Amino acid sequence: MCQRAGRVMKEVLWMKEAARYAREFERIGKRLFAEHLVGGNFGNISVRKGNKGFLVTRTGEYLDVLPEPLFVPLDGPVPEHASSEFRVHREIYRNTPYKAVVHAHPPAAIAASLVLETIIPEDSEGLMFCPRIPVVNGAPGSQEIADNVARALSSSNLVIVRGHGTFSAGRTLDEAFLYTSLAEHSCRVLAMKQNFIAPQSHSEI
Repeated sequence: MCQRAGRVMKEVLWMKEAARYAREFERIGKRLFAEHLVGGNFGNISVRKGNKGFLVTRTGEYLDVLPEPLFVPLDGPVPEHASSEFRVHREIYRNTPYKAVVHAHPPAAIAASLVLETIIPEDSEGLMFCPRIPVVNGAPGSQEIADNVARALSSSNLVIVRGHGTFSAGRTLDEAFLYTSLAEHSCRVLAMKQNFIAPQSHSEI
């Protein structure tokens, strides 16, 4: 009887914790949409759950709608409907101390990754928080991208996969979101800077 009551209590506590994380995922997802950092049902979010695994959004799930996160173990079978990028999240948690990961598709950052090997921000916030943004290669959902992203995040909070999107990590979901937002802001500033250079040189002739 006592054992059964204990199991029921654990299940209730787990359901409450999962619901809390789901609300946090939705909150961050709405921020990502508000800043146009994702579109459609793209992107994914995760948080570490102790040393055994992590909670991640489901594949094809809209990030601005209350999700049903799935638990993915660091070792062992992966739930069928876990995000297609679960390999990246798993390698990050296996190889770094980060507790939260956000993957988004910011358009300016993706465009910059197509022409630059490394992105060096010039705006004050970028210089302060992410003075060097590495760019790596890899096919979406592959082990290659998982290894390359995890390796880059061992010395940075932010990386851009060429032509695909950003992976940012932090101690909290808010910190991971911040780096995602900064990546897009810094790349937009670099792009807009080019629009001022040519007119200025022309006016000086």
